[in-house]
Amino acid sequence: MHVLPAASFGSSPMMTITIQDFSGFSIPPGGIRRFVVPLSQLQSTYGRLVRSGAKILGVCNSLNGTAATPVPSPVGSSTPAPAQAAQPVDRPARKAPAKAAHGDVPVNLYKPKAPFVGTVISNETLLKEGAIGRVNHVTMDLSGGELRYVEGQSIGIIPDGLADNGKPHKIRLYSIASTRHGDNLAGNTVSLCVRQLQYEKDGELINGVCSTFLCDIAPGAPVKITGPVGKEMLLPEDEDANVIMLATGTGIAPMRAYLRRMFDPGERARNPDYAFRGKAWLFMGVPTTPNLLYEEEFRSYLSAYPENFRYTKAISREQNNSAGGRMYIQNRVAESADEIFNLINLDSTHLYMCGLRGMEPGIDKAMATAAAARGLDWKTLRPQLKKAGRWHVETY
Repeated sequence: MHVLPAASFGSSPMMTITIQDFSGFSIPPGGIRRFVVPLSQLQSTYGRLVRSGAKILGVCNSLNGTAATPVPSPVGSSTPAPAQAAQPVDRPARKAPAKAAHGDVPVNLYKPKAPFVGTVISNETLLKEGAIGRVNHVTMDLSGGELRYVEGQSIGIIPDGLADNGKPHKIRLYSIASTRHGDNLAGNTVSLCVRQLQYEKDGELINGVCSTFLCDIAPGAPVKITGPVGKEMLLPEDEDANVIMLATGTGIAPMRAYLRRMFDPGERARNPDYAFRGKAWLFMGVPTTPNLLYEEEFRSYLSAYPENFRYTKAISREQNNSAGGRMYIQNRVAESADEIFNLINLDSTHLYMCGLRGMEPGIDKAMATAAAARGLDWKTLRPQLKKAGRWHVETY
């Protein structure tokens, strides 16, 4: 049995739910498993387990093993409710999920033959002194058009000029790094996290066409935008969901949008119908500390929401893994395998992966090893999570 350590997400009292005959994928028939959850999520987790077919054997305080006092049964459940510690919990009642999740997601409002022409508001570096490469945060004004988007979508950019064949450049897709309200919360901007692509060919340094265009673009300049596109990386509407995020480099873009929606004070004020109460866990991989992106924002969330946000870094050129090699994101995943799989066992947990395609094999290997240690087959489990809408991948 593997349980979630009580100190993982702050100092909230932790409760243990013991179950049997779980119909999920990680417990054999007749087996017993314990789930350790914060007190604030006890009732919602209990309800999910009951609905999944689990037989509840007991609920107790994780630290001292004492049973707690009863609370009302979950709505729609014929099974007795879990015990809960006799202390007030300052937490609003959970709203029922929408009948049609993500029913109003805009797609292809502007197409390549008729793009929206926005205006660059700002273009600022995201890197600190000593960083490798070039990464910028570019914000564009969308006023005067109908372009709107939600977190997890992408937009297309058509760079100025002509390609070698004399035709206009093709669009390049970029994950959106801002929430639907934009960084200014006015609902009329969009922001991108752009790394300049550079590579050698026949001894010559080649700069990526669109990434260089965006990194060089000046405030006030026009920019042709298409989209938005994509439904693969959308956040669950469940405010009690657990969200595990695996990002490398500019793959942080959608994760930054998620975290702003969850924890930014201005965003929370703008979202009375979405008050995130789950667990958000970000794994971020970069080569050096100066390459960490949006670090100040993430640290402010850690300070304000220590029970809801966890931040794990893999800094490959500065940290070593247990074998003495470089620390990559897959090594951090392997280190936290017990906790990750405990969260995966809850049907409210979603996993998101974004970054260079080269990160996928390492993550798959780490997950496969962790799954095998629990008698599971990751090649079978991963498509099950995908089919359930809980495994989200966007790599390039």
